[in-house]
Amino acid sequence: MSISKLSIVIPAYNEGNTIHFILNKVKAVNLINNISKEVIIVNDCSTDHTEASIQNYMNANPGLNIQYFKHEVNKGKGAALHTGISKATGEYVIIQDADLEYDPEEFNDLLKPVVNGFADVVYGSRFMGGNPHRVLFFWHTIGNKFLTALSNMSTNLNLTDMETCYKLFDTKMIQSLNLKETRFGFEPEVTAKIVRIPKVRVYEVGISYYGRTYEEGKKIGWKDGFRAIFCILKYGLFNAK
Repeated sequence: MSISKLSIVIPAYNEGNTIHFILNKVKAVNLINNISKEVIIVNDCSTDHTEASIQNYMNANPGLNIQYFKHEVNKGKGAALHTGISKATGEYVIIQDADLEYDPEEFNDLLKPVVNGFADVVYGSRFMGGNPHRVLFFWHTIGNKFLTALSNMSTNLNLTDMETCYKLFDTKMIQSLNLKETRFGFEPEVTAKIVRIPKVRVYEVGISYYGRTYEEGKKIGWKDGFRAIFCILKYGLFNAK
């Protein structure tokens, strides 16, 4: 598969203290096969200095292709992803959180199955491989594995980490989907809908995970877990469009 550009979609909400760090990492990574980078940042109406941090970074790094968009009202992570994905012009698009939980150096690990002609979609799994993982939150891990198992039962996939941030998609494929979930329900919805595309090839690779505590800015909570169950049933089991 020949890829000339990767679109990197970064949803941001109150990440003013860390977003420049993740942008430095995105800038530093050299993609395989000289693939170029298009960075799409969607500020979901942050109430801190996220916008100023992004603008300062763009001014200081004119060589990095950054496209900046802002929601005038807070709509949720899923809505920010909808906006970013719709603006993508690369052949493939990957999701990158604005915090420091995931390492952009591993973009190439997700790209390899695509570049080698095997995959259309690649998920990065926090639960496979020998990469570093911060030890946190037993019940979150149990919850993630439960949601992944429930999702797998509805999609007939054998993923180990449906809730992962790192998802790499053929841009035309994901742009063809009618995605509706505006918060963390994005993960089960996009998983259920992408597998309906005829002959889609889904792969999974092991990735690192440098998790955050709630004091450090982690946002997902138990209500999002119940919403994920609802979305798995709605979009997976009952095939809602």
